[in-house]
Amino acid sequence: MEATTLNKAKKIKLLLLDVDGVLTDGRIVYDSRGRDSKFFDVHDGLGVYVLSKYGIKTVLVTAKGSRAIIPRARDMRVAEVIADITPKTRALEKILKKYQVAIDEICFIGDDLVDLGLMKKVGFPVAVFNAAAEIKQVASYITIRHGGRGAVREVAELLLKAKGLWEEVVRSYAA
Repeated sequence: MEATTLNKAKKIKLLLLDVDGVLTDGRIVYDSRGRDSKFFDVHDGLGVYVLSKYGIKTVLVTAKGSRAIIPRARDMRVAEVIADITPKTRALEKILKKYQVAIDEICFIGDDLVDLGLMKKVGFPVAVFNAAAEIKQVASYITIRHGGRGAVREVAELLLKAKGLWEEVVRSYAA
């Protein structure tokens, strides 16, 4: 891994995540009553949960809200869900103040054009493997895994390894 990538990852205190296409595989299923369902990856969930245990908070920033997001966010110990926001950069000033972080201490994982503005502003922009070309062009890191299929977990491990915490995490689960 590149030294610049590790240096950026080491600084991170807050993780921002898009939902559809990053925490989910991008599929949205509607039932006959118009209610939506989303597919979440359990490995991604554990990654976010472990980050919270080690002091790295996560905020979901999504252009489209869904009732399915709230219980999943609660399970993962997400600090906040910011839904129905476009452009996503509108949330940035509030996030900086509320979480008392600098812009270079924020990682954002995105996958599509609605994420482009936020990707260009944060210190460590990450694209999932199956992201749009424009997102990959501005990313400091592109995951090996697809969105909704372990990409968030991959980044969680990267952040914890960069901070020298991964072995402690593994030991805590081996006990």
